[in-house]
Amino acid sequence: MKKVTLKIDGMRCGMCETHINNIVRTNLTKVKKVKSNHHNGEATFVVDDDVNYQSVIDGITRDGYRVLEQKDEPYVEFSLFHSK
Repeated sequence: MKKVTLKIDGMRCGMCETHINNIVRTNLTKVKKVKSNHHNGEATFVVDDDVNYQSVIDGITRDGYRVLEQKDEPYVEFSLFHSK
């Protein structure tokens, strides 16, 4: 799995966060987690490695926001009870 972080210009409030989260969920059927934060202008979501998320970027842009930056990194899930 991979964690995708998008730096987004134009998010101003909690409703903007909800709007971005809905765009992600609508465009990606296999999204594991999604979270947006208008204070730092970021949206993060977790998807399988083979998922193309260009439709999310297109949807965000179409709705008047600007994606300034995107970053992919491996997602490692931590658990309170995880042991090695």
